Amino acid sequence: MCRSIKTLREPFTPQVTEADIEAAALQYVRKISGFRAPAAHNAAAFEAAVAAVTEATRTLLDQLVVRGGGSGAADRPAAAATGRG
Repeated sequence: MCRSIKTLREPFTPQVTEADIEAAALQYVRKISGFRAPAAHNAAAFEAAVAAVTEATRTLLDQLVVRGGGSGAADRPAAAATGRG
């Protein structure tokens, strides 16, 4: 779909930062909406979508279980550093 969105789970990315999650969400919303930067009258909807996709991505990564790798994001040092683990 969008080549600039990278895989954000182990073993592809051992440390995922909040910036990584937000960047992926932004790229997704840009692709779906067709806007790189929305007009002022669409800005609130655009930002709300980015926030919702960021939260959904964070939830997904926190709940994924990688075979032989433990319980997903809770095992990652970045999760512990951000208080998400």
